Amino acid sequence: MIGNIANSLGLGSGINVSQLVADLAAASRTPKAERFAALEKTAQARISAVAQARSDLNSFADTLGNLVSTGSLGSQPTTSDNGALAVTALPHAQLGRLATDIEIRQLARAQTTHSGLVASAGDPVGMGGLTLTVAGVAHAITIDAANNSLTGLADAINASGSGINASIVADQGQVRLVLKGETGSAKAFAITADAGADPALAEFVTSGLARSQAASDAMIRVDGVDYHRPTNSISDIVPGVSLILKKAEVGTTIILGSTRPADALKQTVADFVTVFNQLQTSLKEARRTVGGTGNLRALDRQLTALASKALTGNAGISRLSDIGIKTDRSGNLMLDPARLDAVLASDPDAVEALFNPPRDGSHTHLTDPGLAGALDEIRDAAVAPGGWIEGLNKALQAEASTIARNRERMEAREDAYQARLEKQYASLDAKLSAFKATQAYLEQQIKLWSNEN
Repeated sequence: MIGNIANSLGLGSGINVSQLVADLAAASRTPKAERFAALEKTAQARISAVAQARSDLNSFADTLGNLVSTGSLGSQPTTSDNGALAVTALPHAQLGRLATDIEIRQLARAQTTHSGLVASAGDPVGMGGLTLTVAGVAHAITIDAANNSLTGLADAINASGSGINASIVADQGQVRLVLKGETGSAKAFAITADAGADPALAEFVTSGLARSQAASDAMIRVDGVDYHRPTNSISDIVPGVSLILKKAEVGTTIILGSTRPADALKQTVADFVTVFNQLQTSLKEARRTVGGTGNLRALDRQLTALASKALTGNAGISRLSDIGIKTDRSGNLMLDPARLDAVLASDPDAVEALFNPPRDGSHTHLTDPGLAGALDEIRDAAVAPGGWIEGLNKALQAEASTIARNRERMEAREDAYQARLEKQYASLDAKLSAFKATQAYLEQQIKLWSNEN
């Protein structure tokens, strides 16, 4: 056993078998490992380049989409009295020519009914059935031994599905029941006791509840025409504008106008050109790293075509090229600021529509994508399963996986090769050790013979 250990360490022959095997194994493994490392580095660089191009495309599309969705690139309504009327633009509204007079004659209100003060919310109110009628619909309320209290009555009303909110409100060391409905005259409500209800319960709902505020509709006069609405939030009278009524004042006219984000549009156009060219640089870098791939060239062609793509149905200004954005020989965009200023002065609505296409049928078709929509279409097609970027990314990931599997096989083969070397050189070492032992014996015998002679 001791001999086997010595042989395995290369001690028998005096040769460093362990180092010899390690050097031979490394000589075989190292160039192969370096080759796989280079393949892995290249594959990862390709994957990273495509991922960066995808990230840049997503960021480009999302940023432009956010500008459109937040209304930053569309005309905004203005009001001469913010304290009485708040206004916001509806999505895709074009308000450059907004000029409207509004008179708020009455606010929409919800009916409010309250009880007198009672000592405790736990005091009984009487048992029996009640009927809560809201907008002509009856809702049954039952008060029995389990919920015979002011709190129980409030809970039963809230659970009735009537839309009436019941609450217990403390006041002057006592409490009262407050019922509140929804705004609009149609949402008025009444509560009555059913036949057979305790007299105390009947009296509570008949004479113990008082209406403190009646339900009413909002009444506004818009450009001389009267309108009634059940709420103070109105989005269907002034096209493209949401109104929030805050204060009624008969005889007072509030003027609606608009402000156009001309500076924001000009800055966005300039930013679009800058970011577009950055994206083109990212795609070119991805093509250089990955190699000439049809996927990225197809995406590049789609993006380059944006400058000449019809984005709205306007007869005169429907393309980026119409507002001074051109494509140079390298595929980058260039902006002519003088041309942009000229079209903003002559037809600002058309320029705004490129970024904020209207959806009300004026000056355009309902299918007009606008620049953000067109960019979204390109992005969605590129990153969809089977799309230009996603398809390329999938292929590169598969290539990286193949390299990793092949490296594992190589490592297994090299491990087996090293094991064979260790076995072969251990055997050789044992034989050399035996030869050395024989040599030593013979040398000893020769010496003895020589001494005897």
